[in-house]
Amino acid sequence: MSQPSSPTRILVVDDEPSARAGLTHLLRDEGYDVQSAGDGFKALGRLEQFVPDIVLTDVRMPALGGMELLARLRERWPRISVIVMSGYCTVEGAVEAMRLGADDYLQKPLDFVQVLAVLQRVVERRTLAAEAEGVRSAVKSPSCEPDDDLIGHSRALREVLELAGQVAAAHLPVLISGERGTGKRSLARRIHQQSRRNGLLISLCCSTTDEVTLERELFGPDSRLLAADKGSLLLADIDALSLPLQGLLLRFLQTHRIPASDGHSTTADVRLLVSTSRDLATEVKQGRFRQDLLDRLDVIRLRLPPLRERREDIAALAAHFVKQHARRLGKRITGCTERVLMALFGFDWPGNVRQLRAASSERSSCRGDRSSSRATCRARRWRAAARPAPLRASRARHCGRSSATRSCRRSSTPAAAPARPRRSSASPRARSSTA
Repeated sequence: MSQPSSPTRILVVDDEPSARAGLTHLLRDEGYDVQSAGDGFKALGRLEQFVPDIVLTDVRMPALGGMELLARLRERWPRISVIVMSGYCTVEGAVEAMRLGADDYLQKPLDFVQVLAVLQRVVERRTLAAEAEGVRSAVKSPSCEPDDDLIGHSRALREVLELAGQVAAAHLPVLISGERGTGKRSLARRIHQQSRRNGLLISLCCSTTDEVTLERELFGPDSRLLAADKGSLLLADIDALSLPLQGLLLRFLQTHRIPASDGHSTTADVRLLVSTSRDLATEVKQGRFRQDLLDRLDVIRLRLPPLRERREDIAALAAHFVKQHARRLGKRITGCTERVLMALFGFDWPGNVRQLRAASSERSSCRGDRSSSRATCRARRWRAAARPAPLRASRARHCGRSSATRSCRRSSTPAAAPARPRRSSASPRARSSTA
C-alpha cells in the first residue's frame, strides 16, 4: 500500500500489551508513523508531544475508556480522526461511537486487511475534507481567482514560474522576494498547490500583527503551525518578525517541534514559505534580522520581477482584470482600447500588479455609466494618472493648438508681422467716406 511522502501518523491505544505491540508493528511495516499508549490518560499525555492524524482506540480500558477518550478528543482536537475497536461489538455500541464523532468502528479480533481498508478510507476522507477546506478558503479570499497576478508570457515571469515548479515538491523552505504588489502570495499558493501536500496553506502577515499576537498565533495553543500540519505556512513580510520570535522560529526549523507552556512540545510537519519586500542581507547588517535564520530560509530563493520589468504582460493583465470586474458588475466589456493600452504601457506602476488591478477595476466600473459625472471624473483621473508625462505634454500641446490660435487672432499682432486692418461693421458707404 503506497503512502504519501509525509506518512500518516497513528496513535494506537490499547490496554493489552501484545495486541498493542502487534498492531503497532504491522502498521509501521505499512509505512505509517505509529506511536502507542496503554490507556486513555496515557494517550492524552502522548498528544502533548505527538499529534496524530488518526487514533485507533479500544473501548474498554481500566483508567480512561475509549468512549471517554473520544469525547475529549472531539473537544480539544477536533481534526483528529478516531477509529474505535471493541471485542464486545454491538449495534448500540457502534451507534453510540458514531454519535460521539467516531470515524469508523472495528470489531476484535482484528482482521488486518479490514484494518488497512478502514484506514485507507479514513485517509481519503481527510484528504477530501482538506481539499474542500482549501476551496472554501479560496472562495472567501478577496482574490477570487488564484494566480491572477501571475498572468503573462514574459521571459522574466516564465523563468520564475519554471523554477517554482521544479522546487515545489521539495520539503525545503522557500524565500520569495519582490516589491509590494508583485504577487508573492499568489506564487506561494501556486507552490503549495504543486507540492501535493495533504494539508492546508495557512497565511500569516508579520507586518500587520503585534508581537504578542504573533507569538500566540505561531506558538500558542491554536498555533498556525499546527493548523498547517502536513501543509504549508506562509509568513508574509518575514522581515517584520521581532528578534525573539525569530529565535523561536529558528528552533522550530531545527526540531519541527512547537514548545508548550508546560514544558512539553508538539511535532508539526510544516513546509515554510516566507516572503519579503526588503533585502534581508541588509537587515542582517543593520541588526534587525538573524544571520542563522536567514541561512535556514535562504535555501531556495525566488524573485518576482516588478511590472516595469515585464511590460509585455501589461496588456494581458489589464484585459483580465477589466473582464473580471465587469463580470462582477454584470457589464459586457471585452478589453481595453489601443488608446488606453498606450497609456498603460507608458506608466511605471510603482504599485505593480496590485495597482494595475485597482486601476483596471475602476476603469471597468466607470465604463457604460456615462450619465454619472462622478464616475466620469474617476475615469478621467485614472487616465491622467496612467498617462506618462511626455504623452500628457504632447496631448496638451495638441489640444491647445486651436485655442492658442484663436487667442493670437484676438491679441495684438507681433512686431515682426505686418498689421492686418480691422474689419468694421459699418456700411461700405460709411467706410468710403471715412477714407
